[in-house]
Amino acid sequence: MIAYSLAETCILNDDGYKMTSRSKFKPSTALAVIIANMIGTGVFTSLGFQLIGIQSGFVILMLWIIGGITALCGALTYAELGSALPRSGGEYNFLSHIYHPVAGFTSGWISSTIGFSAPTALAAITFGSYLSAVFPFLSAQYLALALLAVMTIVHGSSRKNSGQIQQIFTLLKIFLILVFCLAGLLLVAEPQPVNFMPIAGDKSLILSSTFAISLIYVSYAYTGWNAATYISSELEHPQKSLSTILLSGTVIVTICYVLLNYVFLYTAPIDELVGKVEIGVISAQHVFGDGGAMIMGTVLSLLLISTVSAMTLAGPRVLQVIGEDFKVFEKLAVTNADGVPTRAIYFQSSIAAIFVLTSSFESILVFSGFALALNSFLAVAGIFVLRYKQPELERPYKTWLYPLPPLIYLAVTGWTLSYILIERQKEAGMSLGIIALGIIFYYFTTRSTLPTSK
Repeated sequence: MIAYSLAETCILNDDGYKMTSRSKFKPSTALAVIIANMIGTGVFTSLGFQLIGIQSGFVILMLWIIGGITALCGALTYAELGSALPRSGGEYNFLSHIYHPVAGFTSGWISSTIGFSAPTALAAITFGSYLSAVFPFLSAQYLALALLAVMTIVHGSSRKNSGQIQQIFTLLKIFLILVFCLAGLLLVAEPQPVNFMPIAGDKSLILSSTFAISLIYVSYAYTGWNAATYISSELEHPQKSLSTILLSGTVIVTICYVLLNYVFLYTAPIDELVGKVEIGVISAQHVFGDGGAMIMGTVLSLLLISTVSAMTLAGPRVLQVIGEDFKVFEKLAVTNADGVPTRAIYFQSSIAAIFVLTSSFESILVFSGFALALNSFLAVAGIFVLRYKQPELERPYKTWLYPLPPLIYLAVTGWTLSYILIERQKEAGMSLGIIALGIIFYYFTTRSTLPTSK
């Protein structure tokens, strides 16, 4: 039985020997994890679907601004939860402590089955698709699997390698996005006559079901703002640094998202974008000419490396803490000499590889997005429960303007979840089915074993 937590810096290696790990992730690595987790497939694939029902430049930008504000409200709330409950595992840790172990276990079940594996697969699939478009002799599926394998090896080795590769590719991602946006604004031959100021009818459009459904894609694109809470036990001074990391990462990504969508609409005709997935390629064709598709395909593939990397780094930490708490999963908590949960990393990457081989892009996006939004909805609501149940608990950081941020997050996310239930019943049903299986599996496993002491 593994009863050592990362917070205690005591681990067991593969041979069962107790060892001490002195290495910690720096705040810059955690910031890179957040940015890389968020900037992935969503912002480069969803505009075409939004334009089917929304043709206003102002309303489109409001989608991304409201999504950013919602994510920021969630980050403000998570900052307090993370500082009060500074253990790795994200929602698994929060929900177990605030509600009941079954809530935490089910959250961890979601993360282990689809929460990280599905988005990792989506990013890998998109990486393979764009790179194979540039180099047609390469297989998109094999490229996706190869990227998963490389990131698994890198992040399964040491925190030093893991942190360095994450920071390098995240800096590259931000640099390439800024270069593309600047080029789009300066080099496009014929800027599009899109009005980015509010006009008559925009208010009713923002309050419509079309806007709410479009927020599904925006919500998915912002998924990942909470990623630093999955490695909080492995951060240097988490109770002091976590709030700054969460807020900084969310603000940076919001700026990038609004700027990217402005450039997409500014450079390419709306008629060419409607219903299309390859938004970046279409925009690049108008900016760079005939070679734009090849350039953008290569750039996007490079951007997605950091996304796959970040999810391979953060997700397995949820599996690790589940293994620390439940004997039946104790093998997932086994770490190497540097405290890296290698088995959990291999397990998550294996599930992601299965998604790559068997599932379609859109179905993965919607049903995983619903489950992740529901997960964070319950965690944000937990701040009210925790303040009521444990008012004396030490909180190095308290949510700014409380209770406004959690209320805003709950209202917008609840609105989005309601429309997924109404409009996308198949995907919502799949998510709820997986959640139900998690609850059943929890009670099945606890019949013979109880969580180990933390």
